[in-house]
Amino acid sequence: MKKFVMAAVAGILVGAVATTQIAGPLLAQETDRKTSVYEQLDLFGDIFERIRAQYVEEVDEADLIEAAINGMLTSLDPHSSYLSPKDASDMRVQTRGEFGGLGIEVTQEEGFVKVVSPIDDTPAAAAGIEAGDFITHVDGESVLGLNLDEAVEMMRGPVGSEIIITVVRDGVDEPFDVSIIRDTIKLTAVRTRTQGKTVVLRVTTFNDQTFPNLQEGLKEEIEALGGMENVNGIVLDLRNNPGGLLTQAIKVADAFLDAGEIVSTRGRDPQDGERYNATQGDLSQGKPIVVLINGGSASASEIVAGALQDHHRAIIVGTKSFGKGSVQTVMPLRGDGAMRLTTARYYTPSGRSIQALGVAPDIIVEQPPRRPDPEEEEESGVARPLRSEADLRGSLDNDSVSEDERRQIEAERAAAEEAAKLREDDYQLAYAVDLLRGLTALGNAAD
Repeated sequence: MKKFVMAAVAGILVGAVATTQIAGPLLAQETDRKTSVYEQLDLFGDIFERIRAQYVEEVDEADLIEAAINGMLTSLDPHSSYLSPKDASDMRVQTRGEFGGLGIEVTQEEGFVKVVSPIDDTPAAAAGIEAGDFITHVDGESVLGLNLDEAVEMMRGPVGSEIIITVVRDGVDEPFDVSIIRDTIKLTAVRTRTQGKTVVLRVTTFNDQTFPNLQEGLKEEIEALGGMENVNGIVLDLRNNPGGLLTQAIKVADAFLDAGEIVSTRGRDPQDGERYNATQGDLSQGKPIVVLINGGSASASEIVAGALQDHHRAIIVGTKSFGKGSVQTVMPLRGDGAMRLTTARYYTPSGRSIQALGVAPDIIVEQPPRRPDPEEEEESGVARPLRSEADLRGSLDNDSVSEDERRQIEAERAAAEEAAKLREDDYQLAYAVDLLRGLTALGNAAD
């Protein structure tokens, strides 16, 4: 018995020694790490005091600290930043859908400001700014070396004032200047229309109004066509949509799904991950969907496109999307400021991350450059369409069709001509409409 007790005591002692041997180095490492952090904070305080006392000009202490905070955040990634009280207020206004500015969503790449996308019906879009453009100068001053918030601040100004931005564009040899008049930007989240029997939903941003606008607009267009039985499909146009609210992206994807995961987010701690699932109810009642994307489709747009693609609910047409697969959380700070911090990555239902890769379309369709107008075509020697049999003098009439059949043929011809005109105006959208028309014809033939 004594031997057993001694063995047990020895085991306890050995365990204690082993624990001490393991825990000792870990505690020492933690202590060293904390000491290093405190030393760095002391170094920051020392540098701050020296700047305040010895810099060639007097500095504003609050501005100095704000710059240090922003520098710390922007060193993490292009989407983390400090928001001053004014910037935080502007962001809240923008989320509601109305603000002053140029109408472009920007990011930073290689020290320059890169246009993610121009917003529809804004001064920037009217001036011809395109997704992928680099802005190198604002009113003649270089933006190189500035952080994104500083560059954006340079572009702000009173409504009605002029700004000159210098643009570098892929495929254009020299930088060029663009004059833009600042205006109040009123974001219409969703514009709806019909193209033949196709409902086109143009989603320009994801703000508080996106899902309500989409739901109401879709309902109105279906009623205008005389009911869902007269609709051959839906085009969800997400081109040049820079994103916005995650909650709205989830609602838009859910609008066309009956079940299954829409998106998941994973942060630093696995326990902080979230999964968002679709609920019963498809606003399109199972009609085929084509989603249009391009290099200006980012963030929330990619969540919607990725979810519908993974569930095989839509055909994705266009060009590769922007590739922003991270989630930013806006955290209020004392003094009415805020911090925008990247807190997670998001993943499509199949588990793929879009970060830096983007959503690859099922069918790649480039938007060709606009063709010249008819006068330019005539000058360039482009041949006019050949005349048909019906144009010949004295040609025979076709007496084998009834008047009703003739009217139907003429209506089909008018629809074809309208489709051809759409290809001139917007080739990618025309491709989507033609695709839905072909799917409907195929389905009818199978029936």
